[in-house]
Amino acid sequence: MPDERLDLPQGTLDLLILKALSLGPQHGWAISERLHQVSRATLQVPQGSLYPALHRLERRGWIAAEWQPSENNRRAKYYALTRTGERQLRTETEDWRRLTATVDLILGMR
Repeated sequence: MPDERLDLPQGTLDLLILKALSLGPQHGWAISERLHQVSRATLQVPQGSLYPALHRLERRGWIAAEWQPSENNRRAKYYALTRTGERQLRTETEDWRRLTATVDLILGMR
C-alpha cells in the first residue's frame, strides 16, 4: 500500500541507516531513496530527520563521512559504516528481532 506512510518508532531510523550503509558507502539522498524503494514507498525519510541522524551516527563513530563526486559530478558527502558501526548494527538487529518477536507474541495472545 504505497499511499500509506508509516512513522518510525524512536531509534529505528539509526538501525535502517546502518543497514543501508552495510551494503556500501552512500550519500544522504541515496540512503533516503534506497529506504523508500526497499520499503515499497511506505517509508519516506525527510531530510530534517535523515541528516541529524547521520551526524549523530558519525559523532558516535558508527559511520565515517568523506566528500566525493556524486553520480552527476557534484560533491556529496558519502557515508560508510565503520567497524564499530558493524558491531552496532549486529547488536541493534538482534535487539530489534527480539523486541518484534516479543510484541508479536503479546499481540497474538488470547
